[in-house]
Amino acid sequence: PPGTKHKQNPRQTLPLFSATCFIHIAALIMTAIMVYHIRSKYTAVGRKEIVLFFYLYAISEVLAIFLDSAIIPTYSQVYLYFSAVYIGFKTAIFWCLLLNGFIGFQFAEDGTPKSLWSLRLSSLVLFGVGLFVSLATFKGFAGMSPTKQVGLFIVELLFPLICVAIYVVSQVILVLRTLDDRWPLGDIFFGTGFFAAGLILMYGFSDQICTAVKHYIDGTFFGTLCMLLAVMMVYKYWDSITKEDLEFSVGSKQSVWEVKDPLLGSEPDMLGSAQTHESSYRGSSPNRLAPHSQGGYPHAGDAKSPMGYPPNGQYGGAAY
Repeated sequence: PPGTKHKQNPRQTLPLFSATCFIHIAALIMTAIMVYHIRSKYTAVGRKEIVLFFYLYAISEVLAIFLDSAIIPTYSQVYLYFSAVYIGFKTAIFWCLLLNGFIGFQFAEDGTPKSLWSLRLSSLVLFGVGLFVSLATFKGFAGMSPTKQVGLFIVELLFPLICVAIYVVSQVILVLRTLDDRWPLGDIFFGTGFFAAGLILMYGFSDQICTAVKHYIDGTFFGTLCMLLAVMMVYKYWDSITKEDLEFSVGSKQSVWEVKDPLLGSEPDMLGSAQTHESSYRGSSPNRLAPHSQGGYPHAGDAKSPMGYPPNGQYGGAAY
């Protein structure tokens, strides 16, 4: 009744929220690790596009901590707005996943402003759609209300299912048509299984789980865990189908530079020896390109080799 305080048993409420929040925190940690590995693959296809998906997922997990931990009471009006923002991010997440499924088909070159901004702007539009539909349902305007939840049902459940189905079909086609390795299909299979299990446990058996374990955990705990595993499978699949081109990788350039002793020749000679970098980078030896005498070694009287080594006047002919 109004004016009275409803007391809850902390032994029944706090463990439930704490257990789910531990999964959200673990999801944030795992997302940070996955983003780090994605950003370290400098030349991988779709690197900048897929990282947006994980950024959106991380933001949604931060919001979920406030919603599942009772930091914001469920009877508060702020809770409705946080829920609407969370649904908006959730809509953008699945849209971003859908568009990432077409990166491998190269309809637009990945990493270009056209590809990135089309993904960002369309995700922003879908975020606005999810936010508007949820607020209209909670507040009762634009033909929607708490008793008319068709729009919220489409945004919350039907739209994610459609996005995941299109993503899975497109990736199966991509693997079968363009890759020789069939192991990435296992990542797709496990990711789809975790996603389906999360929905079933969250929406179908949440009450039964909550009653069976005496309100310590419910379907939200297992649903959040399964969604985390599904997101990890998305990363695992992307990592398995993308390979970094080490020829243009920043880290691989350290192995092709050669240290030259400046005492061996003059400044022009050092400049000529630096030209050997390109030849050695492509796998050919500079010594094979220089003219040799019949004995196999250049003499002091010979013309200077085109690669600038050995320097003139540094070695006598008797040395050879």
